[in-house]
Amino acid sequence: MAASIAILLAGLHAIGNGPAMFPSAPSHLPMPSQGVRVVPAATVVIFRHAADGGPPELLMVQRSDGMRFAGGAAVFPGGRVDPADHDLARQLLPDQLEEIAAARIAAVRETLEETGLLIAIRTPVTAREAVAARAMLLETGRLDTVLAHFGWELDLGRLAFFAHWCPLWEGAFDTRFFVLDLGTGAVDVTVDATENSRLFWTSAADALAMADRGEIAVIFPTRRNLERLAQYAGHAEALADIAAHPVHRIHPAIELRDGEEWLVIPDGLGYPVLGQLKSSARRG
Repeated sequence: MAASIAILLAGLHAIGNGPAMFPSAPSHLPMPSQGVRVVPAATVVIFRHAADGGPPELLMVQRSDGMRFAGGAAVFPGGRVDPADHDLARQLLPDQLEEIAAARIAAVRETLEETGLLIAIRTPVTAREAVAARAMLLETGRLDTVLAHFGWELDLGRLAFFAHWCPLWEGAFDTRFFVLDLGTGAVDVTVDATENSRLFWTSAADALAMADRGEIAVIFPTRRNLERLAQYAGHAEALADIAAHPVHRIHPAIELRDGEEWLVIPDGLGYPVLGQLKSSARRG
């Protein structure tokens, strides 16, 4: 407990001094075992072209109300990184950083499980094959089994490492965010009806407007990422922004401003909005 408090306090003092001051492991490493216990996770922001030629649309899922984490909130597809994801990362990508490779695999697996959409596959996948693959994944819980059965090969390079968020409290998700360009909008997706209650495509700006009108709820990291994504006219701009802002683990922290508590993140990581009143922020 003392170590956890020390890490949190160090993070609070670091606000405003840039990402290098935050006391965490680099993004390619797990969090230190002597700190707060967090759960490795991955999520993916999936772009598709808008039919009207406007800003790209993003796939979002609305969490079921009864879920412990972000119940009822709109988030991007994703979930925890499983041991089997590490097994597959070591098998397929032995020369790459395992933490990030396993997170990419988890993002593919969770997206198929939650939405029925199979991403980052080198060969075209039919809607019927995707349905069968999802059923097999739900039965076995292992993406490697699905890939072997269908003879598919992953193209994980399509998942660009976008951001890394890790709140410093016990049991929080240590989440790596990726972005991927789907291109066409002609895809079939269906909600899993267990962890999530609905799926929808929307631009980042429209998602923020929906949240402001109270039509959807978004947690603090999702809102900050939507604000960042709303800056992009397309996937190419997202990749350019990623290249300009190397990924650091973001530890949101509390800062006192004029007697009020704010939940804030450091500057210099590509985010146009760095915080909001703690009382108005949903953390999970």
